[in-house]
Amino acid sequence: MPRTIWSGAISFGLVTVPINVVSATEDHSIRFHQYHLEDMGRVRVRKYCEVEDREVANAEIGKGYQLTKEQVIPISDEELRDLPLPTAKAVEIEAFVPLESIDPIRIGEGYYLQPSGQVAAKPYKLLVQALSRSSKVAVAKYAWSGRERLGLLRVKDDSVIVLHSMRWPDEIRDPSELLPEPVELTEDEIDGALALMDSMTRDDLDGPEFEDTYTDALAKVIEAKREDKPLPQVSEPEEPGQVLDLMAALQESVAKAKASRGEDADVHEMPKKKTAKKQPAKKTATKKTAAKKTTKASGRRPRSA
Repeated sequence: MPRTIWSGAISFGLVTVPINVVSATEDHSIRFHQYHLEDMGRVRVRKYCEVEDREVANAEIGKGYQLTKEQVIPISDEELRDLPLPTAKAVEIEAFVPLESIDPIRIGEGYYLQPSGQVAAKPYKLLVQALSRSSKVAVAKYAWSGRERLGLLRVKDDSVIVLHSMRWPDEIRDPSELLPEPVELTEDEIDGALALMDSMTRDDLDGPEFEDTYTDALAKVIEAKREDKPLPQVSEPEEPGQVLDLMAALQESVAKAKASRGEDADVHEMPKKKTAKKQPAKKTATKKTAAKKTTKASGRRPRSA
């Protein structure tokens, strides 16, 4: 059972839904500690006070805002918790919008919102069904860890509400300076890219292509070293080559995708290059004109004697 991260309520107009917030994801990454290589002693980070030049315990440490080089304003956890914000105790729904109206780059980590007690069961189900039938998501404000945040509420599996943290508009960088100079594309190149997309389309994300091969490989290295065995051999990854002929690269990519999915894969044929029609040679036209003149000349009546 995941631990509760935050407790409060969803505020939906005058409707209040008591909730507990739990993480919707799990991190299965392999983590390392730092060790002294000479004797494999654990290396730890110690917290020192710059003024007293001594190590301090966590109980002596608090937060502060540096106003000037000489002045620091201390801020306690209680003061942060008691900020005069309606969102400090509730997830305040501000609006309902279509999901496609929100740029995915603004959507962050996801959390499950669990109804807190039987009293929350009915209003929680009401919000679930209202969101499901409307095909919309809710945009809300909430305050965690000393700052107010923007969030997106959606329904998963027609049963549970998921809260996604969102970035404020001014937190999204302008990408215009990253773009290259304008280039032109042909219709054949666009059709080729669509054919490649079609050959790579699938109905789900189940399969070995979507497994964490890095963590699996790292676990095998740790196991081999534990048993004092040779490390597993891996093939050297290929460096991505520079694409010189875009159409040729698209055609080869479609062929590889088709081969990997079997001959029964539904793949559109790549568009064929359009060739210009040959114009009739001028010499032929000249010969035809000369022939017509000859025919006319030969058709004249002979003079009488």
